Amino acid sequence: MTFQLYDSQTRQVRALDPVVPGKVSIYHCGLTVQSAPHLGHIRKEVVFDVLRRWLTRSGHEVTVIANVTDIDDKILTKSADAGVPWWAHAYRFERELHEAYAALGCLPPSYEPRATGHIPEMIELIKDLIDRGHAYAAEDGSGDVYFDVRSWPAYGSLSGQRIDDMEAASDADPRGKRDPRDFALWKGHKDSEPKSAAWPAPWGRGRPGWHIECSAMAGKYLGDEFDIHGGGLDLRFPHHENELAQSTAAGQKFARHWMHNAWVTAAGEKMSKSLGNGALVSEVIKHHPARAVRFYLATPHYRSAIEFSDTSLAEATAALQRIDSFVDRASSLAPDTAAGDLPAGFVTAMDDDLGTPAALAELYASVRAGNQAIESGDFDRVADHLAATLAMLEVFGLRADDEIWADRAGGTDTAARTDALIRMLLDQRAAARARKDFAAADDIRDTLGELGVKVEDTPNGARWTLS
Repeated sequence: MTFQLYDSQTRQVRALDPVVPGKVSIYHCGLTVQSAPHLGHIRKEVVFDVLRRWLTRSGHEVTVIANVTDIDDKILTKSADAGVPWWAHAYRFERELHEAYAALGCLPPSYEPRATGHIPEMIELIKDLIDRGHAYAAEDGSGDVYFDVRSWPAYGSLSGQRIDDMEAASDADPRGKRDPRDFALWKGHKDSEPKSAAWPAPWGRGRPGWHIECSAMAGKYLGDEFDIHGGGLDLRFPHHENELAQSTAAGQKFARHWMHNAWVTAAGEKMSKSLGNGALVSEVIKHHPARAVRFYLATPHYRSAIEFSDTSLAEATAALQRIDSFVDRASSLAPDTAAGDLPAGFVTAMDDDLGTPAALAELYASVRAGNQAIESGDFDRVADHLAATLAMLEVFGLRADDEIWADRAGGTDTAARTDALIRMLLDQRAAARARKDFAAADDIRDTLGELGVKVEDTPNGARWTLS
């Protein structure tokens, strides 16, 4: 079955037909490095990491470009508030972004360009748009340059809006605009801004607008046409709408597919710093194993919203522990087993718009069948289900013995190992209770209690906490 993806522009699930057979090119918008990343930001990294792993497993050579926006209004404002240079502020949070996606087992992009490293390409693209009649320099002496949305009839096609129904663009002073919806390609330097945050241009010193950055970087590294452009749902408008308009107005074919993942929500609202409900990745992984956080973000369908709660993360932790328990038990019985073929149902699910929930159901089914094989002593079947389970975990980026996890030292890794060890004891206790060996079950509970582990029996199984 050919890989099919829901296209946010056509609103249809369409077969992926790469520009170059056997090679898939992906551009996804990285973070504006104004502050530390929360789970809402990092979900995109996890989603595209699973997509990349699946396409690679399917035989494609995958190139991933993910930019860093390191110059922006918010960066200038927040760095001034903090009393540090804007470039130092941006670099600090760029490093935090790298730490966050590495902590959750995401492979680094093929390349990660910074906006400030591509000012010449942005200026050339703006000049081209002006020459083609789709952009203009403001006549108010500000040095601003705007995209003329009325000059491009297809404007609004990605988000399904009519220009007259759109709100005014809020990314620049409206004085020099021909239409309130025109958006900034270049922002003239202001006396209130650092001199270092401006570059020479034909229209005067200034800095790029947000949207032109990604168009210039995508074009430089992936060419006039590439396979998949994506990011969080909140980027569809205005950011991706504006990218599409300016790139196609400049004569590029641009992206063949648009892919947008849904939000992580808190109390039903999009997770964001402005709402004060952002769960920072660096804080979450202090309390939950990093692999379990990845499991929590990777296994729902990418177009479904995820509600953030400690309960959900605890459930993800418990589910991953049950999988790990089977892998540990099966590996002791079939120690030389390597990842094998993927179940047909798993392949079908992943080829159907990255259907991770149905794929996860195949993983659970393999674990259940493998545990049954262990109990019945059918070690050939144990090895088969272990091989399939390992292969599926590889696609999700969740193999516990993967070097991406094994090489990570520190508290998170220690917590994961502690979780696994205690869960193994609790599984042994559950097995003892099932065979009515209550003395053995009580011994395990008492031993854990002596080590400071409090066990609570719930309808969903035993839970433990440190007392």
